Amino acid sequence: MRKLKLYVATSIDGKIAGPNEELDWLPEPEDKNEDFGYYAFYNTIDTTIMGYKTYKIGNSFGDWPYKDKTSFVFSRNADKPIISKATLITQNPVEFVSTLKQQKGGDIWLVGGGEIVKLLHNAGLIDEYIITLIPVILGEGIELFPSITQKQELVLTLQQTFSQGVISLHYSKK
Repeated sequence: MRKLKLYVATSIDGKIAGPNEELDWLPEPEDKNEDFGYYAFYNTIDTTIMGYKTYKIGNSFGDWPYKDKTSFVFSRNADKPIISKATLITQNPVEFVSTLKQQKGGDIWLVGGGEIVKLLHNAGLIDEYIITLIPVILGEGIELFPSITQKQELVLTLQQTFSQGVISLHYSKK
């Protein structure tokens, strides 16, 4: 069975973006050979899923950052515009991801945002939580886990420390 992995950067106070969806607080590695573990993770997945707001942010960077992966974007509105390298999904995310995990393929990256993370976490579908802590306190912004209702005990499986005080924490469900 495929694993659903949440891989996300967060501020110390649990924000994944600023109040206006800004990401300018994410550090650029000082060493060009360091990527905070991104490519090691990226090579383990073949599919990305995300909400429409996260899709818009990713698509604003110019080239689609997941062009060699299968990408699914969730929206309640079937009329939302989308690039040809991604598929718009209006089906219930919990049902869709439950079925997707049963299909053949590599692991699945839950890119974000907060609302889809909440839905999939509350449904118990996230298998691994890979949280990269960025040493900044934003105060206001979009929460990593907005209004979750399900407790999930986790086991730390890997901890990596990088330059600039960045820490990557890998957790599996207990």
